[in-house]
Order: sequence, then C-alpha cells, then structure tokens
Amino acid sequence: MNAAGARLEERWRDILSLHARTTCEIDRVLHPYGLGASDFEVLDLLASGTPEEGAQCRVQNLVGRVHLSQSALSRLIGRLEKEGLVERSVCAEDRRGVWVALTRKGRALHAEVLPLQREVLARMLQEGRGA
Repeated sequence: MNAAGARLEERWRDILSLHARTTCEIDRVLHPYGLGASDFEVLDLLASGTPEEGAQCRVQNLVGRVHLSQSALSRLIGRLEKEGLVERSVCAEDRRGVWVALTRKGRALHAEVLPLQREVLARMLQEGRGA
C-alpha cells in the first residue's frame, strides 16, 4: 500500500473511532433517562422536523437519516411508543405508510436531554480535532 493510501485508511479509522467513542459517551450520558444514542437521534429528528406539537413524520423519511435498518428503526419506534414518547398512526392515503409523532412527554424529554447530547458532541468533536 502506498503512503497516500495508508494515510487515507488511517483517517478513515480515526473517523470510525471518533464515531464509536462519541456514540458510547452519548449512550452513557443518556442512560439515566432511559435513552440511547439511536433513541435520541429519532427524537431529535422528530423534534427538528416537526417543530409544532402533534405534527407527524413518515417513518420512511427517517430511514435514510438514522443509521439503522428499517426493521431496527421500526423496533426502536415501537419501544419509544411503549414508553409514551412517540405515537404511531397509519397513513390514510397509503395504508402501507406509517406516521410517527412526538408526544408531549417525548418533546419534554428531548428538550431535557438535548443540552447533554450537544455537550457530548461539542467535547468529543473538539477532542477529535486534536485540540
């Protein structure tokens, strides 16, 4: 392998390592709230994509934005629904489509833990720059 290829591979491994460390730290910080990094990511996408209470998002629109398979995302949403953080409904126009919306409880929990997640991101990404 040439030097350029070795540097490229090293940079890629650094990115993967930073992602893994950051995800583990987010999991650790959010664990007392009953959330993991993927749970938060779904809540965050719903909160930012549907800013008004009661607004819905198609589950299909989350698939490409959350790094989970469609079945894993469906299980995660089912778990969040069981915890009262989101509610699902079937799309009236397309019975195969499923809508998901944050509940008041989900929106409140997201607002409570958002600063914790953002602090982890700021710290880990700063460390990742070698600062």
